[in-house]
Amino acid sequence: MAQIKIFGYANKISTKPGETIDVHVSADGVTEADAKLVRLIHGDEHPDGPGFMEEEVDCEADGPWAVHKQYTQVGSYLKVADPDARLALDGPITLFAFVYVGLPEAGLRQCLLSRWNNVENYGYSLGINQRGHFEFWLGQGSEVDYIQAEAPIIAKIWYFVAATYDPTTGRATIHQESVANRYNSLLGRVCPIDYRSHVAETFRFKPKHLADTPFLMAGSWDFHDTRGHFVSETYCGKIDRPGVYNRALSRDELDAIKSGKPPRPDGLVAYWDTTAGYTDTGIGDDVIDVGPYGLHARGHNRPVRGQTGWNWSGRNDCFRLAPQEYGGVEFHYDQVVDSNWERTRSVKLPDTLRSGCYAIRLRAGPGVGLAEEYVVFFVRPKVPKGKVALIFPTASYLAYANEHLSFDAEIIQPMTGQPPIVSEIDVEMYKNWEFGMSTYDSWADGNGVCFSSYRRPILNMRPKHRMSSMGVTWAFPADLSILAWLEHRGYDYDVLTDEDVHIEGLASLKPYACVLTGTHPEYYSEEMLDATEDYIEGGGRFIYTGGNGFYWNIAFRPEEPWIMEVRKLDSGMRAWQARPGEHYLATTGQKSGLWKNLGRPPQKTVGVGFIGEGFETSRPYRRMPDSYHRQVSWIMEGIEGEIIGDFGLAYGGAAGLELDRYDLRYGTPPHARILASSGGHSDNYMLSIEEILYPYPGLAGSQDYRLRADLVYFTAPNDGAVFSTGSIAFAQALPVNGFDNNVSKLLGNLVDAFIKPGRLPGSLWVNEEKQWK
Repeated sequence: MAQIKIFGYANKISTKPGETIDVHVSADGVTEADAKLVRLIHGDEHPDGPGFMEEEVDCEADGPWAVHKQYTQVGSYLKVADPDARLALDGPITLFAFVYVGLPEAGLRQCLLSRWNNVENYGYSLGINQRGHFEFWLGQGSEVDYIQAEAPIIAKIWYFVAATYDPTTGRATIHQESVANRYNSLLGRVCPIDYRSHVAETFRFKPKHLADTPFLMAGSWDFHDTRGHFVSETYCGKIDRPGVYNRALSRDELDAIKSGKPPRPDGLVAYWDTTAGYTDTGIGDDVIDVGPYGLHARGHNRPVRGQTGWNWSGRNDCFRLAPQEYGGVEFHYDQVVDSNWERTRSVKLPDTLRSGCYAIRLRAGPGVGLAEEYVVFFVRPKVPKGKVALIFPTASYLAYANEHLSFDAEIIQPMTGQPPIVSEIDVEMYKNWEFGMSTYDSWADGNGVCFSSYRRPILNMRPKHRMSSMGVTWAFPADLSILAWLEHRGYDYDVLTDEDVHIEGLASLKPYACVLTGTHPEYYSEEMLDATEDYIEGGGRFIYTGGNGFYWNIAFRPEEPWIMEVRKLDSGMRAWQARPGEHYLATTGQKSGLWKNLGRPPQKTVGVGFIGEGFETSRPYRRMPDSYHRQVSWIMEGIEGEIIGDFGLAYGGAAGLELDRYDLRYGTPPHARILASSGGHSDNYMLSIEEILYPYPGLAGSQDYRLRADLVYFTAPNDGAVFSTGSIAFAQALPVNGFDNNVSKLLGNLVDAFIKPGRLPGSLWVNEEKQWK
């Protein structure tokens, strides 16, 4: 009997009562699943906490759902709109392009430019064969003719490649020449490699075409009885300024194009100018044909734009400065941005839903493990009602979505100080390409994943999930500890998501007296950071309940807020490194990387910023002298002794995992108070790489005083205020002992004060006459 597996996702991550969401489900080994709307309250099953907590809610969609296996298009590619079949050439042909091959010896055929039906063997294609050579082939159904270049492709070298066919003589040619310069390729001029190959053969027949075969870049047209049409033979690498002629160009004409001259118009069918369309705010997925027929191409699975081209000179590091040098469109054969599954069910949410975190819980067969799915989404109120808002950091959930660190990251075990504990869900998340990857992973050719989306199953955005490499809850299930705390204390709260703050800005936050973050709001767009800063400056009371926040600059397109882009640059704790010249977001034109390196370190907004990380152990905080000052001593009311948080669901302490500290050098407000600090961290805790100019002994937790989490409080204009915990593990201490502990008490003192109108306790001014206290 086949193992039962069930997976799903929703088309929205944020919604409101009474709205409709579309749920997309795929199932193996079963044709029916039981669906139930549930409100999620607590996710961590650690024995020191309250355990998993959910509440079933009546909904019109409750009950059995018909489900079936669905398939995902894996691999990015371009599809050309050619309604008049101009590219169905059955006479003379020339195909040409500049290409930078990421993985020539993949053992798979990869198509570059093709009108090729991979099932029926009709059409033509210029591509890469299984042996890592450029190859041109054409077919007429029963037979296929091939011509292969002699010299094998060297990875990460820019080539000019072309193929021609003349039916009057049957002569077919394939040409490859290196166009590597001092900057654009992996190898330089001192490497004695002959990249050239010029081969001619006689083909036996002309190509024939099927009417419904599209012209594709980075793939070929395929079909399967179960899944229908799809694109196969996808490609790893870049393509720059490809074109098609309806005549066989001469060697001299090809050499002219290779030298950078524009293609001559006679016989030109299509010429896709991959440098066209750049703006100061980025570029989209459409690739423009500047030839006579306007046969524009549309990107699928988000081919990467803003990439250097064959003629990149190294002088300008951004497509905004020299778009003519940024023609590289990059493809990956294991790239997924949107599963594009058929809708299984539209669910109209009850009008009476309270704001919170919800899921469609799906169960089949045994209803556990891979036979249980939670399709998570967040419900805002129709009109803001609560005094408190909790922002779920959904951008960070996307960054970590389906991460493969336990399997692929060589550094993960020494970094975490423990072997991974892998479940069947982790194995499924890793082995199934259809789920896509996280921005902590790399595509098959070694380039870092820069896009992530929630329109696909995210197996680690389930309420019970534990991160296999660390053995603790991480991101979404950890953030439920904050929600459970708000629920336990009976606060009148609403939930928001990063998406809400990104789209609506300050307006999303302004109705609330107090706003709390999740445990790890690491990925932040400019719109989100502006809204946070404006909220605090305008009198908002803000609690940063985490660590390593406000770190990476990210972007979303207005029309596609479900897709996030990030580039990992020359600084920061990063899983990969963007290539030279490719540091700017194709989505917005902004430079990505750390907000600190863009002049906006988190200390300027919330008083603390990332200093280092470590795993396997956590530590408590110890009260600092500032905590006894009359302006802030109210925060410590009811707390006995000097030690805070010597317990927690994340390694037994409230200060751990990733740490932030007070630092006047980076803009911590000079009047900020350090209420408590951690210390004595193990040597598994290492200083963040951006803090190090030269490596030297003594940068680990037991030796460097900077490796600590600081509890920091400061007042802001217009009776605003900020409290920051400086630790991801802080919130995971809240549920210990039934929420009856000093971390819970401290946070309660703050929220109770923050939601009261008027001046905060300890204000320097105590009445309308502004008498000094």
